Amino acid sequence: MGRLGVWKEALQQHLTSQRYFKTLKLLTLSMGGLALVAAGSVFISGWLIDGVEAANGNQQTATDRSSLGDYFGGVSALFSGTALLMLVITLVYQQRELRLQRQELTLQRAELVASRNELRRSADSDLRGHHVQLTQLQLENPELMAVWNDYPGVPETQARQHLFANLTFSHYLLMLKWGSISDAEIIAHADRLLQSPTFRAYWDASSAAKEKLPRGTDEYHLFNLFNLAMTRTDRETGGASPRRHPD
Repeated sequence: MGRLGVWKEALQQHLTSQRYFKTLKLLTLSMGGLALVAAGSVFISGWLIDGVEAANGNQQTATDRSSLGDYFGGVSALFSGTALLMLVITLVYQQRELRLQRQELTLQRAELVASRNELRRSADSDLRGHHVQLTQLQLENPELMAVWNDYPGVPETQARQHLFANLTFSHYLLMLKWGSISDAEIIAHADRLLQSPTFRAYWDASSAAKEKLPRGTDEYHLFNLFNLAMTRTDRETGGASPRRHPD
């Protein structure tokens, strides 16, 4: 998925470069055309003036007929107007190309952000998979529980239940990170889980460690949501409610 995004970015950069060179080429041709029109105007004016002088005998005679020069001035103005119009058209086209390039750059930035988010989600998923595998090894080999020592002094059966409950908590954490579940939905699920004595025992055993999590993280936010659900549960059952901490 990441490699495809790199290819798409390279292709878009290539297309942008082609448009840039196309615009530059058009501008160069327009400026060259303007120079040719100007040179042509000078040449034609000089040729016409020489022709008039030759037809009338000398420069004085041509000067006496200066009204003819006004006509040549009109022709020159026509060429100049045409050149100016070509320049304006080129500038308008260039502005349009620059606007399209800005739009393409905006799309490229959005695509890069989406690619980074997808890579992050993929990394989170891989990390989650490794965590599940390690927990599965502990469930299948109880002697490995002593390595992590998450629940010292807890009977083997209860420790295995705690490990599975922790997987459940991690599952909701991943859903929260991906935006697949809302706070209200998490509280509803947590309320149902905390009514289970087995999950409640896990929560009581792990709350002290979770309370030390860095504030502002997704895991600490999830911890507060579960505490909020437990507060509601204890109100209904008359039990003691934990204190909710600010995120």
